[in-house]
Amino acid sequence: MLSKSSARIFFLGGTVVTFLIFIVLSWRSISQDVPVKTHEENITAQVIAGKHLWESNNCMGCHTILGEGAYYAPELTKVYERRGEGYIKVVLTSKAPWAPRGRKMVAYGFNDQQADELIAFLKWIGETDLNGFPPKPAYKSTLNSQ
Repeated sequence: MLSKSSARIFFLGGTVVTFLIFIVLSWRSISQDVPVKTHEENITAQVIAGKHLWESNNCMGCHTILGEGAYYAPELTKVYERRGEGYIKVVLTSKAPWAPRGRKMVAYGFNDQQADELIAFLKWIGETDLNGFPPKPAYKSTLNSQ
């Protein structure tokens, strides 16, 4: 059994070691992992404008992106990969409210330039390395293979 002073030294030593490990891992994430995994070199003026549109129209009020946001509407982190540019552009430029599966999306009626900016932002988000998030669903084929 440890004496009171030995326990104190053990606790303080463990705290210092854990804190140092935390600092080193945080520094490594900020200086190495984030720039590589987010592909900072692909951030263009169009991507930045799309992010501003995303924020100014409160898209996170309904949608989730990178695991953050509301859960009313679909998760959009990999929407460019799932749906493609054409589908996204039709939804964004629609003059009528979009109501798939009973959930109604506001008809923002973005012009072509705004839609392209949002698409560029969603494409950039979809190309970030998220360590397998969100996982790809295991769809079963409905085709009859003979």
